[in-house]
Amino acid sequence: MSRIAFVNGRYVPHGQAVIHIEDRGYQFADGVYEVCEVREGHIVDERRHLERLSRSLGELRISPPMSPKALGFVLRETVRLNRVREGLLYLQVTRGVARREHAFPSAGTRPGLVVTARTRDRAKAETLAEAGIAVITLADNRWERVDIKTIALVPNVLARQAAREAGAGEAWFVDKEGFVTEGAASNAWIVTREGALVTRPAESGILRGITRTVVFEVAAASQLKVEERAFRVSEALEAREAFVTAATQIVMPVIKIDGTPVADGKPGAVSRALRARFHEAAEIGD
Repeated sequence: MSRIAFVNGRYVPHGQAVIHIEDRGYQFADGVYEVCEVREGHIVDERRHLERLSRSLGELRISPPMSPKALGFVLRETVRLNRVREGLLYLQVTRGVARREHAFPSAGTRPGLVVTARTRDRAKAETLAEAGIAVITLADNRWERVDIKTIALVPNVLARQAAREAGAGEAWFVDKEGFVTEGAASNAWIVTREGALVTRPAESGILRGITRTVVFEVAAASQLKVEERAFRVSEALEAREAFVTAATQIVMPVIKIDGTPVADGKPGAVSRALRARFHEAAEIGD
């Protein structure tokens, strides 16, 4: 069966899914996006993702493409039409199609909306988590508003490519003061020698990850202490564990940073437990 995409009001074969050449997402990266996990045919944390989408749209002053209820239907229908049981759902909203000009187009310009869904191998993802991943560190050269989930991701693309070329699974950005901000496509965490979970505050400098939010709830239910503060690479290398969180990775243990093993170089008990219990706290739709 061929894949189906939702494009500006129509469900179309994936191979025929196109947008106008003057869509502002294509010409200016003038848009936002969300990625949701699909588990057993259900969207994970749909409410939280749509709330963050609404915030991102508001920060960029882009009108919602439709009501939350209607958008939720489109998301679930796209998953159904693609028969995705285990996979990922992607939605993107742009400011729409208009003559190329940097300033906003005229009021009433219709926002663009694209939704796709694809299957992924859950067993393969679990095997990767059992082994853990390596990360590299890079200077953070992104714009200051990384709290908005914008489609302008060139620094992230280059960082992830650098990680791949280094044989690593992720790249961690490091700010001018030497503190880890976040990953190219994830939030960064460590577990201290005392057993506390540490991740950077989301007030500025990082995206408030949905998976990150759920991990806070899992940690609370597990009676684990969480510290929202910045940490340096040197502290991460001295930590008991390190891991990243994202809808695409859930909780992924980090076993090596810039070629140096974290602790014994194996996934730790805390990150493995958080991953195992994650979906107990996540909201899984009907």
